[in-house]
Amino acid sequence: MIRAALTGLALLLALAQPALAANCRLALVLAMDVSSSVDATEDALQRGGLANALLSPRVEAAVLASPLPVAIAVYEWSGRYNQELLVDWTLLRNRADLVAVSETIAFSKRSHNDFPTAMGYALGYGAGLFQRGPACLFRTLDMAGDGENNEGFPPASAYSAFPFDGVTVNGLVVNGADYEAEVTLIDFYRSEVLFGPGAFLEVAQGFEDYERAMIRKLEREMTPRAIGALPALPPGPRG
Repeated sequence: MIRAALTGLALLLALAQPALAANCRLALVLAMDVSSSVDATEDALQRGGLANALLSPRVEAAVLASPLPVAIAVYEWSGRYNQELLVDWTLLRNRADLVAVSETIAFSKRSHNDFPTAMGYALGYGAGLFQRGPACLFRTLDMAGDGENNEGFPPASAYSAFPFDGVTVNGLVVNGADYEAEVTLIDFYRSEVLFGPGAFLEVAQGFEDYERAMIRKLEREMTPRAIGALPALPPGPRG
């Protein structure tokens, strides 16, 4: 069953559109959990939190800190075949671009609300977005959610089956009220979800804290990275 599912998703990737030509420093994919564990109020908090985070002065400063833009795509996910693209690849060159993406997310409607958490399939969908996305210096996928994978193949199978070379997968865990559950979820993300060089985890203390956590994560991801080393200075005169 798992092998057949992976083969089907791999075929979809093979049929993906050609890559968009663009000069950018980061291709960033944001994946938002809309599985059945997320109720309507929580979904509104995360949708509004992401929209507001994109307009945060800290995030805007990080985005515009380099002449090379950030490219962004956003989708929501839940069950095996329940992924919905909210924002297709968009270059963030100025505040107007950030506002346009933020408004699209803020006014979006939830596509699914009664499916389990199929994280492996969600990761496969994200890999497909990178395949037809811009050729940036770095590629990062964010998996945000409030539960562990409970349907289909696990993240490890997705990382083995799909093209994740050169991709970093970060996580945003939304903690619940149950201490034991939140510890288990954080451990799951750290051991099973984080992937690639420099991968990190951000934790939101409930959906009310989603915006704050998202601002921290986006600022860290979008701040330009130092590439290479400074050229050596010529030797000075000897005294």
